[in-house]
Amino acid sequence: MTDDLAQLEQLPTKELRERAVALARHRWDARFFWRLLRSLPAAEASVGHLEHSDATVAQASGLFQEAFAAESDPAVQEALRPIYIDYLTAHSAQDSGPEA
Repeated sequence: MTDDLAQLEQLPTKELRERAVALARHRWDARFFWRLLRSLPAAEASVGHLEHSDATVAQASGLFQEAFAAESDPAVQEALRPIYIDYLTAHSAQDSGPEA
């Protein structure tokens, strides 16, 4: 199944997140997860979570656990929506998708 941009734009953010994360897990795509981690401070700031927006590389080891908890916040997921769409459009045509 090939996801095209128009179809992906119609999906709820939660579905985009689930698809992108499942595909990245299937592909063992650490770059995608690293991109999410790098994007979290800006996403959190964009939704008013300013106390989290100053995360640095020096804090990364402790941030992994916290970051994925923050990424589960629906408002933060909404801010990360372009990343989910970009990842799915770039990689869905290459893969048949995550195994069920």
